[in-house]
Formats: sequence, C-alpha cells, structure tokens
Amino acid sequence: MDLITKGGPLMWLLLGCSVIAIAIFLERLFFFHRAKIDVGDLLFGLRNLIKNKAYSEARSEAQATPGPAARVIHSAIRNYTAPRTELKEIVQESGQLEVPKLEKHLSILQSIAYIAPLIGMLGSVLGLVDTFVRINAVGGFATVAEISKGVYEALITSAAGLMVAIPAFVFFSHLRSLAKSLMHDMESAGIEIVNTICDLRNEPSDIIPIRSDRPDEEDEQATGSDLE
Repeated sequence: MDLITKGGPLMWLLLGCSVIAIAIFLERLFFFHRAKIDVGDLLFGLRNLIKNKAYSEARSEAQATPGPAARVIHSAIRNYTAPRTELKEIVQESGQLEVPKLEKHLSILQSIAYIAPLIGMLGSVLGLVDTFVRINAVGGFATVAEISKGVYEALITSAAGLMVAIPAFVFFSHLRSLAKSLMHDMESAGIEIVNTICDLRNEPSDIIPIRSDRPDEEDEQATGSDLE
C-alpha cells in the first residue's frame, strides 16, 4: 500500500488492470477446461450411431456434449440429408460462429499487456516533473538524498507497469494457444463428421430387422399370395 501511495494515482489504474487481467485469465481458463473434450472418442461413438441410421440418438449425444467441436458436429448431424458441399458450408459457418466465443476478452488482455508499460512510463515522467518542480520551488538547491527520493518514487510506476504487463502477456499467450488448439479440434471434427455422414449415408445398417416367428402370419401371407 505504501508503494501505491508513493507511486501516485496511476498506480491505482495499474492495480485495476492487474485485477482485470487475473479475472480474465481465470474465467477463460475455466471456459477452455470445460470446452476441451476428446473429439476422437465422441466421433467414434457417433460413427456407430450414424452407421445404424440412429441420427436422433447421434444428434442428442452431440447436443449433450459441451464444447465448440461438439456444437459443430451437432450442426452437421442436424442437416445430415444435405449434399456434401452444402454440409461443408454448414460446418464452416458453425465453426465461424464459435471463433468469437473462443477469443472473447483476449483482446482486452492483450491491450493490458501493451498499455501497462506505457502507463508506468507516464507515471514516471509525471513523477520526475513533479520532483524538478519542487526543486525549482526551493531555488534549485536540493540534496542528493532529496533528488534520489524523488526519482525513486517516480520510477515505481514504471516497475509496476512492467509487473502488470509481463504476466498479462504470458496469460494472453497461453490462452491464445488454448484457443488455437480448440479451433484445430473444431476443424478436424467438422471434416471428420462430414466424411462420416457422407460415407455411411447409403451403407446398409448393421441392425438386423425383426422377423415374425408366428406361423399363422406366414401361412396367411402365403395364402394371400396364392389367391392372388
């Protein structure tokens, strides 16, 4: 608290920036943790359902799974009757809608990493100006201790600005890499589900149809065919 008081009013601005950066980092980290899924396992289960023409179950499974990749897959299954070209466009549009959700608040974090050092430099310049104004007010006579004290207080904001900017940039880089990883999973899932739907659309189902074991029904069908 003593350093904040000595650093001047801009220290409170830097403190606010640090709180915002930490809040964004924790919120995005929790969001990415929930959005990360095993796309391979999901596609494997959906492939079996699609192969057996159980599109309703596949759609429900994709809808119940969190994350952008699952939502892209759901959009494809929901329009499984569309041609391959149209299905690709649907998947691409769905993926484009997910990108802003993944990059939410990252621009704010990047801005904090850029402007925090500038705020610190501004505080230092204003502190040095104030120091020399006070020296000039006493006729230009000041001891080395007084000058060094003024410079020390002026440089506090520069140090604080770097202390805010460096972690903010690290937070931004880490979250950006997580967002790119999810985008890659989303694109891979979109390509794979389109190929799966189009390849299995016309294949016969593995489900064995239930045949009637009642002999009277078979006799009736045979009698009806003879009469015709």
